[in-house]
Amino acid sequence: MTTSTPLASHSPAAITLVPGSVTLAALRRIHAGGVALQLDGGALAGMQAAQAVVQRIVDEDQVVYGINTGFGKLASTKIAHDRLAELQRNLVLSHSVGTGDALPDGVVRLILATKAVSLARGHSGIRPAIVDALLALANANVLPVIPAKGSVGASGDLAPLAHLSCVLIGEGQAKVNGQVVSGAEAMRSIGLQPFVLGPKEGLALLNGTQVSTALALAGLFGAENVLAAGLVAGCLSLEAIKGSVKPFDARIHEARGQLGQIAVAAAVRGLLEGSEIDPSHPNCGRVQDPYSIRCVPQVMGACLDNLQHAARVLRIEANAASDNPLVFTDTGEVISGGNFHAEPVAFAADIIALAVAEIGAISERRMALLLDTGLSGLPAFLIRDSGVNSGFMIAQVTAAALAAENQCLANPSSVTSLPTSANQEDHVSMATYGARRLADMVNNAAVVVGVEAMAAAQGMEFDRSLKSSPLIEAQFAAIRQRVSFLEQDRYLAPDIDAMREWALQADWPAPLRACQPSHA
Repeated sequence: MTTSTPLASHSPAAITLVPGSVTLAALRRIHAGGVALQLDGGALAGMQAAQAVVQRIVDEDQVVYGINTGFGKLASTKIAHDRLAELQRNLVLSHSVGTGDALPDGVVRLILATKAVSLARGHSGIRPAIVDALLALANANVLPVIPAKGSVGASGDLAPLAHLSCVLIGEGQAKVNGQVVSGAEAMRSIGLQPFVLGPKEGLALLNGTQVSTALALAGLFGAENVLAAGLVAGCLSLEAIKGSVKPFDARIHEARGQLGQIAVAAAVRGLLEGSEIDPSHPNCGRVQDPYSIRCVPQVMGACLDNLQHAARVLRIEANAASDNPLVFTDTGEVISGGNFHAEPVAFAADIIALAVAEIGAISERRMALLLDTGLSGLPAFLIRDSGVNSGFMIAQVTAAALAAENQCLANPSSVTSLPTSANQEDHVSMATYGARRLADMVNNAAVVVGVEAMAAAQGMEFDRSLKSSPLIEAQFAAIRQRVSFLEQDRYLAPDIDAMREWALQADWPAPLRACQPSHA
């Protein structure tokens, strides 16, 4: 058995996973799909050595937690040698208690990949064939059906990872060509028989932070997109109201020294380079724009700092050995610890949530500014025949509703803990919910930012005598390909959805790359 999965000749791209060194850029590509995964061949020896340590413990009838004992509160219960396979199978089945909607395909791909990487670190004592099977499922796009709810983010993401593991033993469900089939049929579709799990293998599969990490990574990638969209929308609004670019002067931001702020100010200057609009009004009397315009570097820069910190934590966690106990082949020891506790992921998810909430909050305020003719100098509610037409009045209400919803969702999850397993697991991270709620938050923020960008494009059209910069004009054109100028009231819901999709795109102008940790 090798530790690499054969790649189909038509695969558009291949990623070699080097355990411990998988990059954020690679994880983003795995989430997006359309890549084939293979494990670096150097991982095989470590996995085999760890498996040999486990087998020696079984052969010598040593009593070691997770290998020949019960689990959790039952850790002191020794299990007979002839029931070890039954023990591992029952562990998987008893923990398959998830509920709720199935996790999205991109998240499941990340779970499969990061679980394989974690096991391939050589501390889990699991057969290389099981790691191969995880990658084979991902490469064939045969995706276990994993209910979204049921993990407290400690002792591992037990319930969701059990649903993944069920497929490996021929139980549970998976999607094959979009159709839900049994675990056994899913395994047949990739040419494998269901596994009979050996000592420690079920526990190694169930322990770990891969579900919460995958959800947080998906949230991070979405947050990067809406942050970039928010900067573009802010530039469009600045041009629409003929605001000042002086607050983006590099000297201001160097004087403070906050790295995110410096990067955002530079990105805005890059986006606006070559604009005809700003030089056209040097003596307009506008001394200071409202904070939502003037303080974009300070607010969005702080958001960027949060995302960059979360990115560092999540890249480490995606490469981590996070099951329990861990095998150390240099000494032959199997040591119980707590790497399955997802507190780092919980904190990362919470700070992503704060960033996403603020991206939406400041965008909604710029949207409100655009509609206020006394502040913007634009027609009321961005419509020529106001009164008969309401223009963007209620689109701003939608933005306000979603920004407020995000402010509620941004309340930290990591400070919540309920003990489980008869108080054996007396402090938990709640990372899985904390990461899962990011999908809703990112979608809400994308609507808010998209609505602002649509309104700003409308505002710019009231005076097209001068052009903005080439990069902003390109974004203006991209918006106009999705939505047309609002001459009179019309059914706006499709426009709002089109702009949500615009805000979630991953392809942004080059000046924004430094504001996207997984691209930088």
